[in-house]
Amino acid sequence: MEYFCYHRDRHGSAALRDELREEHWSYMDRHAAQMIARGPTFADDGDTPTGSVHILDLPDAAAARAFAFDEPNYQAGAYRDVMLRRWRNTLGRTMWDFPGGRTGGNRYLVLGLGAGQAADLAVPPGREGLIAYGPLLSDDGAGWLGTAALVRASDPAEARTVLTADSYAEIEVHNWAFGGRPA
Repeated sequence: MEYFCYHRDRHGSAALRDELREEHWSYMDRHAAQMIARGPTFADDGDTPTGSVHILDLPDAAAARAFAFDEPNYQAGAYRDVMLRRWRNTLGRTMWDFPGGRTGGNRYLVLGLGAGQAADLAVPPGREGLIAYGPLLSDDGAGWLGTAALVRASDPAEARTVLTADSYAEIEVHNWAFGGRPA
């Protein structure tokens, strides 16, 4: 089962995250085989961390909850909240398979929070900038709660167009970068 996990930073926690960086990476290394995508989100300045995205294929909901809540930054109080949802890998690949590579262009996390009728279930045509894409689902996988996408786009406004605007209660766009240990 695939899961979307977004840890949102607590205001002022950047120093704590820096202190725990190696613990975080070591924890993520243990889950590397299950990773579909990962990486930090940033404020508009492009430098201040605001959260951490992880999309994984895990055996069940218990494993997903353990992943989300055993994470060192969460345990230390660096995160203010966690969005954990079932997810479907509509592209059928990992971020490392993205033909556009790890660098070049701006990268964004686009979260569409559902407002009723399911939308954007299929991959939108002409979207070569999609890195990861899929619906956010209820715990049993039957109910649509929104859509999450990682995209390369020229700016936040272009990134937002990956989703059908009037089909969501809210659409969030966050600066995002490929995650993992620096080479």
